[in-house]
Amino acid sequence: MVDKMATKGQMYYSEKGQQKMREHGQSEEGGGNRKLLDKMSVGYFRRVTDQLSEEFPDDVERGLFVKNVLSEVKGKADLVAMDRIGSVALQKLLALAQPTQVGEVLAELGGETGSEFKTVSCDRCGGHVIESALKQMVRWTEDTPSEESSQTEEETDAGNCGMLEAQVLSLCRVVRENIVEFIKDTHGTHVVRTLLHVLAGCSTQDQSDTRPAKKQKKAEPELTDFEVPVSFWWELKYLSDTLMENVKVCVANFTASAALQTLLVVCHRKRPILGKKLNKGIMAYLTSFSSAPGVSPLLVFMKDKVCSRLIQTVFQFSSKVQLRDTYKNHLRKQLMPLALHEFANFTIQTLIAVSVKYKMFLKVFDELAEGFEAILAAGHLGVIVQLVESCAQREERQAKVLQLLFQAFHCDEPATRHLSCLPLFLSILAYEVYYNSESAEGDVAPQRPLSICYHGSRLVQALASFKDRSILMNSLHSLSPADLLTLGTDPAGSHAMQALIISCSDKGKGKMLRKLEGLYTQLACSRYGSRLLEAMWNSATISQKQSIAEQLVPSETQLRSDQFARHVWGKFGLMHFQKRRAAWLELQTGESKKRKMFSDILD
Repeated sequence: MVDKMATKGQMYYSEKGQQKMREHGQSEEGGGNRKLLDKMSVGYFRRVTDQLSEEFPDDVERGLFVKNVLSEVKGKADLVAMDRIGSVALQKLLALAQPTQVGEVLAELGGETGSEFKTVSCDRCGGHVIESALKQMVRWTEDTPSEESSQTEEETDAGNCGMLEAQVLSLCRVVRENIVEFIKDTHGTHVVRTLLHVLAGCSTQDQSDTRPAKKQKKAEPELTDFEVPVSFWWELKYLSDTLMENVKVCVANFTASAALQTLLVVCHRKRPILGKKLNKGIMAYLTSFSSAPGVSPLLVFMKDKVCSRLIQTVFQFSSKVQLRDTYKNHLRKQLMPLALHEFANFTIQTLIAVSVKYKMFLKVFDELAEGFEAILAAGHLGVIVQLVESCAQREERQAKVLQLLFQAFHCDEPATRHLSCLPLFLSILAYEVYYNSESAEGDVAPQRPLSICYHGSRLVQALASFKDRSILMNSLHSLSPADLLTLGTDPAGSHAMQALIISCSDKGKGKMLRKLEGLYTQLACSRYGSRLLEAMWNSATISQKQSIAEQLVPSETQLRSDQFARHVWGKFGLMHFQKRRAAWLELQTGESKKRKMFSDILD
């Protein structure tokens, strides 16, 4: 079976794969196609991958296995790295290998002068191997000599920096010499971005699946810091200088722009002085071009699909003075056209978010308020939501933005329409559209099933943080039990309902919990409703918890057999509530006091 799978993989790479390599220019010097792993080696590395997925009896046996496999890799590391099967095995091996062993693999991949790094890094499989090797720098101190070594600290720093460190520095040199080829290549740019993280001392968590051919949707990775050699400080500066020398390419090319954005992120985190210098340099370049009289060149770049993302990152890490000058000299009286643009509206969202701490936010808000309904009509809901979320931090604009929302959704007059605001906000539909035009003339809104969208949920969550939530809560109380159940069990709606209920006072929360009586069992048996129920439970008083428990206990059989509700049954201690109520009350009282104590400390 293994031989058949190996043959199938070899056929792919010998026919279709070689054609793709020719199209991407991945051939050896002299015009010949790149050599491929033989059938037997492909089968061997497939078995290696399977073995690495299993547990080893101890570290010694694992170390011996890694050493033996790496000995098989020696002499053909480039072929293994650029093979689909071999690449996966080598990535897993490097994660288990000693830093010196990783350095030896990199040394072979780079060749005598390091010039081969470019070929491997720009390969669809080889690039992942280089990235995996770079990420092992987090363990570079394992190669540091002990204090008992006869070498002095100065000699160690100068001549024995470690095999892995030396190869990373060699890769840095090759990247700087071929920076445009690296950052414009689909695979090479990822190597550059990983290299920037490593030079700055930021590590990202590896994906569980290392297969390079499999695309995965993932959130932004969390960064953790680690110490790096002093030599990396200088290399980060040299590489940043090289990228800035080619800022024209980074502004125009999507993959190159991503590398520059990564540089800004890591410098802001670990080298803030360098980060400020880069921010100023990028902004100076973007505003240096000539344009029509009275029109800033920055506006043109903000409307560009590639460059708008770069400007978002620049805004995100700009200082107060830089933001103020940018608004004053380039953006004032231009925010509305930008907010209505398909790409520029994202940079406006970032500008709103980062300016909320400064006085300029009030000017930004007032300028956008003039076209509030136009932005909503254009479907740029992110701008609207960001404005409302920012107003949650700026109390002086909360009343104004509420008024704008009522006007935009056509529920400001007559006053009876205020009760309809929550369904309108959740669905992002105007009154006439939500209730259809025929019934728009009436004062009392007709009943219709509740509809919820993602941006509507975010809008309501932001409004739940406002100082005055009375109109929104009145609208929530006016919903029918069926609508409340729909809201509580919806993936997006449950978050909105949770924000509204948690923000209430104990009295208001009790009123809302009474409104939900009869729905607790159905909420508990829902994936999202059970999460909402747990959040309400954690913020409820003892008497409110007793009321919830009394509603749930009669449905014991249904709750304990449901995949979601059984967790509610256990976490709420409903078995104890049934049989040992005094002990249950004592336990819940203790947890409530502990939660209040930690809340007071955090506040």
